[in-house]
This record gives sequence, structure tokens and C-alpha cells, in this order.
Amino acid sequence: MAIRTVLRMGDPVLLQVAKKVEQFDTPELETLLQDMHDTMVALNGAGLAAPQIGISLQVVIFGVDYNPRYPDAEAVPYTILINPKITPLSKKVEEDWEGCLSVPGMRGRVPRHTKIRYQGVDQHGNTIDRSVENFHARVVQHECDHLHGILYPMRIRDFRQFGFTDVLFPGQEVMDD
Repeated sequence: MAIRTVLRMGDPVLLQVAKKVEQFDTPELETLLQDMHDTMVALNGAGLAAPQIGISLQVVIFGVDYNPRYPDAEAVPYTILINPKITPLSKKVEEDWEGCLSVPGMRGRVPRHTKIRYQGVDQHGNTIDRSVENFHARVVQHECDHLHGILYPMRIRDFRQFGFTDVLFPGQEVMDD
């Protein structure tokens, strides 16, 4: 379909709370999902939220196969998640590096729950209910934050651990989002 422009930090749409999706199996939703997928793939992202392309709806996609940019991360199955709810399953929180297509060229260490349950529906309205941990949990929390107007720099505790990717990781290729 189309590779869409990703909004960058500072755009007011990224600070809004997204609206719930009310209708499923519509041509409009299918077009949105295809555009999100095409955009994420074109930009080598691990995920994308609808607000990042200017659509303030509770829709996220994510998925990562083995990637040399995340050599220690487990694969995350490609998922379309609509109207998500996240529940932490552990009090354990770990900080790790994150990037974002809406904050290009930068990385920061972000605290996230290590184990979560996420619930929602797919594009057909079918229930999704998964309990995940580690990198999978991090990706889901990052993407779902976008639906609440939260960008990862807002969660950084120590800004000495935030900067430009090429300065923090010279000579390394690191993926955003």
C-alpha cells in the first residue's frame, strides 16, 4: 500500500491518548494496518503504533525475527494488537537500551517490567491474551506507550544514558523502535 511519514517527537499527535477502535474488518482498518506494516518494514522497525503515522487510534504492530542488531534478543512474533491492556506480572523492572522511529538517531536506557500480560484484539476482533517476558515484553510496552502519548525519553531515569546512537555505539548499526 504505502510507506507513511513517521511523526517525530514534538508533534502534538504523539502526545495524545489514542481512541479505541470500534469497528473491525473494515477496508479503512486493513489499509491502516498495511500502511503500518509497509512503513515498519521499510524503516527496519521492531514495531509501530498508529499515532506515529498520525492516526490517533489504539493500534500497534510489532514483530522481530532474528536480527543482528538485536543479537541477544529472542524472536517476537508478528502481531497486530488493537485496544491493548497491559498488566505487569512481576515487580521486577530492568533498564535496557531503546530507540524509536519517532526519535530518530537517538537511544536511551528505559526501565520496563520484565514480565507482562497483554490483552486486546486483532483486526478481526478476535481476542489476544499473552503472557510474555524480556525483549517481547519491552517491545509491547514501548509500542503501547505511544497509545497513551508517552515517548520513551519520558521514561528515562538517568539522562546520562540518553544520546545519539552513533556517539553511544560508534561503528555499530542499531535499530530504532
